[in-house]
Amino acid sequence: MASYHEQLDHLTREISDNFPGNDLLTSQLITLITTCPPTFTYLHDPHTPRATASLVNTLITSLSAIDAKSFTPEDDVVPIIASAQVNAIACFSPRLFYDTTFNRLAKWRPRWEDGCENWPGRTAVDVRYNDSLDGFLHGLRALAAQLCGDETKVQSPRKGRERSSGRKAVKLVLVVERAERLKESLPELVVPLTRLAELSRVDIQMIFISQSPWDDIKPPIGAAIDPFHLSVYPPSREETLQILTSRFPTDGDVAAAPHPYHPALAQLYAQYATAVYSTCSPFTHDPHELTYVAAAQWPSFIALVLEAQKGATEFHVIPEDLPFLPSFTAALEVLLPRRMHAGAWSQMSDLDEGSGVDAKSVEIVARSLPTLQKYILLSAFLASSNPPRTDMRMFGRSRDIQSKRRRGGSTRKTPQRSASAPAKVPQRLAGPSTFPLDRMNAILATLLEEHDLETRAVGPEFIQPGEYTEIELMRVHTSSAISELAATHLLLRVSPPERLDGPPMYKCGISFDVALALGRDMGIPLLDLIWEAA
Repeated sequence: MASYHEQLDHLTREISDNFPGNDLLTSQLITLITTCPPTFTYLHDPHTPRATASLVNTLITSLSAIDAKSFTPEDDVVPIIASAQVNAIACFSPRLFYDTTFNRLAKWRPRWEDGCENWPGRTAVDVRYNDSLDGFLHGLRALAAQLCGDETKVQSPRKGRERSSGRKAVKLVLVVERAERLKESLPELVVPLTRLAELSRVDIQMIFISQSPWDDIKPPIGAAIDPFHLSVYPPSREETLQILTSRFPTDGDVAAAPHPYHPALAQLYAQYATAVYSTCSPFTHDPHELTYVAAAQWPSFIALVLEAQKGATEFHVIPEDLPFLPSFTAALEVLLPRRMHAGAWSQMSDLDEGSGVDAKSVEIVARSLPTLQKYILLSAFLASSNPPRTDMRMFGRSRDIQSKRRRGGSTRKTPQRSASAPAKVPQRLAGPSTFPLDRMNAILATLLEEHDLETRAVGPEFIQPGEYTEIELMRVHTSSAISELAATHLLLRVSPPERLDGPPMYKCGISFDVALALGRDMGIPLLDLIWEAA
C-alpha cells in the first residue's frame, strides 16, 4: 500500500490536472495543512475567487477522505483531518455560521426523520452550541473530542504537554469563502475567527478566501492577528485556453450523426475557444465566465459551420466568412451580469451583427418573467416616461372620470413658443428619468386594479374599491420582486442602499420596444398611458 506522502503526491498531481495553472498553490496548501500550518491563512485572489474556492474545497475534501488508520505506526504522525468550507454570503447570521460549521466538520446531514436537527454534539445534557461565541468555542472542543474518540492524544494536566498513548491527532480546517462579506454581515466575528485556535484550544486552521486585500477587511483596532498571506495570480493565456478546451467532451460516439459536441469537432472547438478568449479577455479573466460564454454561444456558432460544410466528416479550420465575432461581446454583455441564462441564449441562432441584445431581451422578458414583475416593469417605464405632474390626469380614477380623462394617444395642441426658445427634447430621446418608489407603487396599483383584478380571487371582507390591491402592494413578495428586477438590472436603483432619508429612487432599465412587447403580452394599451406617445 502507498505511504502517506505518496498519496499526497498523487493528490497534488490530480488536483493540478483538474485546475491547470495552480500547481504552486496546490502544493503550498497541501504542505501547510498536513504539516505545521499557521493558525490563520489569508488567500487573496482578486481575479478568480470562485475557481480558487472550488480548488480549496476539492483539496480539503480529498484530504478529509484519507483514512489515517490505514498507515503503519512507523510512518510520520498522520492526522485525522476534518474540514468545512463556509460561504460568508449564505451564512449571514452568527447562528447560521455556527450550525453550518458544525454540520460540515462533523459530516452531519440534517434529516427529515430526525426533525432536521443540526449536529447535537456528544454531551450528557442538552447543550446548545449555536447561541453565542462562547458556546461555539465549547462546541469546537466537543466536536474535536467526538472526532478523536479513542484515537486522540491525551493532554497531561500537570506539565501541559501531550503524552502519546498510541493514538492519532485530529486537525480541523475551517475555510471561509467570500470573506470580505464578514465585514458587513458578521463584523463581530472577524477578530475571534482569526484567533480561533487560541480561543478554542483545539488544533484548527483558519483560511480566508477573499477578493479584497486583508487591509480592507481587518478591524481598525489591532486585535486581529496578522495572517499568513497567499496571493493567487490570474491564469495565463495558455492556462485559460487549456481550461476552456478541457470542458469539451471527447468520449462521444464517433460514428454518430454530427451534433454540437461530436468528438470530430474537438479541434475546431480549440480554435473557437481561442477566438472567445481573444474577444472577451479584455473584460474578464475568469475561466469560469469565459467557459460560460463559450458554452452558450457554441451551439449557434457550430450550426453555421455544419451548414456551411455539409457532408464533411472532419472539421479543422473555421470558415473566414462567419459573422460570429460581434456576438461574443453581445453574449458577454448579457451573460456576465446574468441578465439571461446560457440555455436561453444558446437557443437563439441569430448571430448577425445587426441583431442587438434588445430583440433578444424582448422575447426573454415577455415570456419568462412572472406576471407581477411584468406589471412592475410597465409601471416603472411609465414612471420614467411621464412627468410627475401628469400622473393625476393619466392614472387618476373616480366613479365618473372613466369617460372624461384625457388619453395619452390623443392629439394635443402644443403652446406657441418664441423663435429664440430652445426646442424641447422628447422624453423618449432624453432617456428614462428617475422616480421614487412610492410613485411607481401608485402606478402599479392602478394597473393591477384595472387589468388584473378579474384574475384574482378577492375575499368578501374587502368592500372598498382598491383595498385588496393596496394590501397586495404591501406584501413581502412585491418587495422581493422589485429587488429581483434591480438585481438583474431591468430596474436600476439610483439612490445608495445606505440612504435612509426619503424613499428609494429608481430608473427604468428597459427600452421602449421591450415595454411595448410587455404591454401587448399583458393586454395593456401602453400608448394610451404615455404622455408623449409620439
